[in-house]
Amino acid sequence: METESASAAAAAVAARRARFGKLPERIRFHEMTEEKQATSNASAAGSHDPEASWNHFSCLALDLGL
Repeated sequence: METESASAAAAAVAARRARFGKLPERIRFHEMTEEKQATSNASAAGSHDPEASWNHFSCLALDLGL
């Protein structure tokens, strides 16, 4: 009985591999990231300006005047 179930399981595995193939290789974290040199330009796009940072967020209490 065990050999029949083992052969059925092996046939199911073979059918699944024939239909779907194998999983792609894993991508390592260092292959997904990219390091770039920071620019020294203060007005560069995406730079942080603490004085104007409140313009980018919405606050319901401020909108209601509370």
